[in-house]
Amino acid sequence: MEKFSVSVNVAAQSIVTFTLTYEELLRRRLGSYEIMIGLRPKQLVQNFEIVVDIYEPQGIAFVDVNSTFITNELLPLVEKTVTDKKAHVYFSPTLGQQRHCSDCEGTLIDGDLFIKYDVNHAQDIGEIQIVNGYFVHFFAPDNLPQIPKNVIFVIDRSGSMTGEKMKQTREALVTILSDLHEDDYFGLVTFDDVIESWSPSLNKATPENVAEAKEFVQTITARHSTDINKAILHAVDMLMAEQNDSLPDMSMIILLTDGRPSAGQQDLPVMQENIRNAINGSLSLFCLGFGYDLDYSLLYTLAKQNDGLARRVYEASDATLQLQGFYEEVASPLLLEVNLDYPGDTVTSLTQSHFKQFFKGSEIVVAGRMQESEIDTFMTKVSANGLEDQFVVKGFSVAEEWDSVFPEQDYIFGDFIEHLWAYLTIQQLLDKMDKCSPEEKENITAEALDLSLRYNFVTPLTSMVVTKPQAEDEETLIADKLTEDQREDLTESALSVDALYAPPQWMRAISRIVKPSLYFADGDPHFIIEVPDQNDSLCFNFDDKPGTIFNLVRDPLTGVTANGQIIGEKRPVPGVKMHTYFGRFGIVHEQLGIRLMVSTKEISLSEKGKQTQLFWSTTRTVKGLSMDLQIIKYHSVTVTVRNSVKFQIILHKMWIKHPYHQDYLGFYILDSHLLSNSVHGLLGQFYQGVNFEVSGLFPGKDPDKQDAIMFVKGNKLTVTRGWKIDFRKDVKNGENVPCWFIHNNGTGLLDGVHTDYIVSSLFQTI
Repeated sequence: MEKFSVSVNVAAQSIVTFTLTYEELLRRRLGSYEIMIGLRPKQLVQNFEIVVDIYEPQGIAFVDVNSTFITNELLPLVEKTVTDKKAHVYFSPTLGQQRHCSDCEGTLIDGDLFIKYDVNHAQDIGEIQIVNGYFVHFFAPDNLPQIPKNVIFVIDRSGSMTGEKMKQTREALVTILSDLHEDDYFGLVTFDDVIESWSPSLNKATPENVAEAKEFVQTITARHSTDINKAILHAVDMLMAEQNDSLPDMSMIILLTDGRPSAGQQDLPVMQENIRNAINGSLSLFCLGFGYDLDYSLLYTLAKQNDGLARRVYEASDATLQLQGFYEEVASPLLLEVNLDYPGDTVTSLTQSHFKQFFKGSEIVVAGRMQESEIDTFMTKVSANGLEDQFVVKGFSVAEEWDSVFPEQDYIFGDFIEHLWAYLTIQQLLDKMDKCSPEEKENITAEALDLSLRYNFVTPLTSMVVTKPQAEDEETLIADKLTEDQREDLTESALSVDALYAPPQWMRAISRIVKPSLYFADGDPHFIIEVPDQNDSLCFNFDDKPGTIFNLVRDPLTGVTANGQIIGEKRPVPGVKMHTYFGRFGIVHEQLGIRLMVSTKEISLSEKGKQTQLFWSTTRTVKGLSMDLQIIKYHSVTVTVRNSVKFQIILHKMWIKHPYHQDYLGFYILDSHLLSNSVHGLLGQFYQGVNFEVSGLFPGKDPDKQDAIMFVKGNKLTVTRGWKIDFRKDVKNGENVPCWFIHNNGTGLLDGVHTDYIVSSLFQTI
């Protein structure tokens, strides 16, 4: 797990809501998916509630709920409802039910809640989901005969294994030996600085051989130092020496160690190269790291380089069960050399689609992009080596309208598959870096970095930037993704960033230079420049004739220009000043050949001469050569210019029969940090920051609002404390944003006057 923390000081008696939103690929292990929810409130909770909703297009096979803290008294409170494709779990104990006893303050809620479930797995090509030009393929056949295997257990018996760890290892090995399939062949190698084998060759898992091996296991005791390199090479030699037609095709080594190399070869890159060259793709190496005093990154790299997995076994009372559980995951190979193919030219940018083996109870996941986002069907072929013959299945994949199957869960089937594709691609690129030449590594690193930045993943190549408000100089703190060694140094928390939000003291002078984190134009058209370090904003309005076009952003270095056109009411409201709004936006990138027009009726994209017309009535994602569009039905379109800024345009829908009002748009700049220092425009000019000073409040013309004096850009202005509305989260009602309102069309705050920003056409760039 990753640990990041941000601390916030809040006023007494205030209510604070923390919302964590994240996406996770649930890995299928031992025939089920598992959701774990950690629950350690350390106090009684007035309104305690857990709600878990599961939506699975394949259909839900079963759902089990358990925990480390639920007693017989709490068990009836867990409500579970399962239908064909949906499951619902609800747990909400009262204050009394949370208590240890009727008159004590201690809580019973202290542990983890586990929800395990599985879906119905078709015995054909599996489940394929196609959404917004991306697809994911889940392949998990279970009703196949098991393939026998050759397995050598390589067990660390160095001095650090003494005591409970060695006792638990012996207990686990005894159980694992009992679980060997009768057609398996096995061996045991123990090591410290000396290598010993139970038998010089592999033995079939007959009852007699298993019983003899168990007796040997009981004699294993902890001794001296740790020679991992020699132990693995010895096991490889044993497997290579006995390769013949009478032995199974599938071979693996399972290494268990709790330490670092302290004898023999201790140069890690040399060790990795020795082992990779010895194995040479002929078998799989699985590595189990016992506890924390070990080089887990070495085990991870060894496993990844040799078609295996690495896991940590935690020092706890259930370590024996952890060891057994890992073996169960790899105990039953069903298919070897699995290939997932998608014939034709319909898909591209595939993640890993060849797998050395497939184990019972697991799942293979492949993701990719469609060549054309409009394609909704393609051919799929899965081939592999089974127990007795070649395994081949074929079929067509067809996109389904998930928003009709799960109409209230479009967030699940929106960008999730695209994010999953990026996540898998980045992971596999990082794994390749350990196997390739220096020249290839440079290209792979660049590709992984580009994807990490584009999709905002914190990886070993990127950092999470946290801005610390209200410092003398704006301070940026970097939270890097931890290495395995850094994780070992962590205790309760890591990467703590203190952020102090003080209540504004408007009666004294406040002077600061800020770079806004968000600026936007919305409503009648009001402009808001958000100031993050005081939870505050600057705002201004202007009036002009319907049809007037204004330049909002012009960045000559990045090549991005955005303009907006004013519209009015359907007809004037008698006795009321005419309201104007933004009704059309044009976004241009001349170098990339992009012209995007967004109106209240339609969205039109021209990219290098190719025209695409879209409408607000459908949720979809469009991937262009240099621009991506994400349309949320009748809500918003997010525009991402490749390697540049991101805009969001929000649609405000009015009642179609309203006598005066009509639909209008709002314009929001999101990734403003990707703009250059040369940016200008009604909104763009504020990227450079604003140096201003506000002094004492006094009564204004409006009895409900107070005025103040602002010194900005050499001007002395009377400003009013007011509110504007941010519609990003709630298009219907919006969210009130407190701001200092600059009168007279923003005069004094703007460079020049607002009419200086009028342009003649929606796509004018100069």
